[in-house]
Amino acid sequence: MENTHNDDCCALENGERKSHHSEKHKKNLVSRLNRIEGQIRGIKGLIEKDTYCDDIITQISAVQSALNSVGKLLLESHLKSCVIERIQDGDEEVLDELLVTIQRMMKK
Repeated sequence: MENTHNDDCCALENGERKSHHSEKHKKNLVSRLNRIEGQIRGIKGLIEKDTYCDDIITQISAVQSALNSVGKLLLESHLKSCVIERIQDGDEEVLDELLVTIQRMMKK
């Protein structure tokens, strides 16, 4: 059964699934991504300045950790909202989708 209500967390909009995050949650994610973006620019600057490789690798590791943290937050909210909602609507295909997503995250 497809979910078509725009106020639902995983509503279909123009044939595409959309998430619905609270403004607070969205602000938190965007803020984290902005910091990560700044870290990436910083790494680029380190490379341009011929900074010692080990120092650059340390910064890259910090960015990877920060991205993993954002991914975990998104996965948690996805499980607590979209996945539960779709299962309650009788859409058990979401479990296969979730398994693929978790496998993708674990490869990193």
